Amino acid sequence: MKIALFSDIHANLPALEAFFADVELQKPDAIYCLGDLVGYNIWPNEVIDEIRKRNIPCITGNYDFGIGRHSDDCGCAYKTDEEKALGKISIAYTNEVVKDEQRAYLRTLPAHIRLEFQLNNDNLQVLFVHGSPRKVNEYLFEDRDEKSMLRIMEQADADIMCFGHTHQPYHRVLSANDQFYHAINIGSIGKPKDKDPRGGYVLLQINENSSVKDKDSIQVDFIRFDYDIEKAAKAVEDSPLPNEYADMLRNG
Repeated sequence: MKIALFSDIHANLPALEAFFADVELQKPDAIYCLGDLVGYNIWPNEVIDEIRKRNIPCITGNYDFGIGRHSDDCGCAYKTDEEKALGKISIAYTNEVVKDEQRAYLRTLPAHIRLEFQLNNDNLQVLFVHGSPRKVNEYLFEDRDEKSMLRIMEQADADIMCFGHTHQPYHRVLSANDQFYHAINIGSIGKPKDKDPRGGYVLLQINENSSVKDKDSIQVDFIRFDYDIEKAAKAVEDSPLPNEYADMLRNG
């Protein structure tokens, strides 16, 4: 089974449209969205409508959770006072433009999606979260202590855990209790933060021979695609949003 996973669109409609064109070429068996549809750009309603139109299963991101409840807190961990001030502009703008129907949809999004596979007499638990199983806005960076990451996955009963939120893709294979665990950050299609401005998503391949005992029995492919970055950046500059967000799109 080939599963396409994408996350952190952040109201970037040009990136989302390019993603749909690219992922169609991959012919996945299923597509899941791991949240953060809104924030930081001008198309939150259009992005929500595109996800709904395609009936794509989607979980809530921290930004979705806040905007869905008309909160002025997106659960973002801004590091400086300047970042916090810019973030307040984005939250206020997004709350102003999101329509009632789309906001109601955001409130219905689940926190997690779990898939259970039974292969070769193995039970393979796959968990999709936005930040972590414990908290929608917890950051699981690649350098997280291995024992901590394993504890999070074991407590969540997740053999394969896919998540976003950091906008920085990676795949870590961990081992404990005579089995392997896979922690997969799928990156961001609409606001990458790994110095590559192209959109990114993951193809997760699970086959009849996949097993927790064999670390190479699942396949994780990180896909990057081009989109009209300048269109997305110019939209920010022509809006009340801070121009700094346009520069972030250009620079990744």
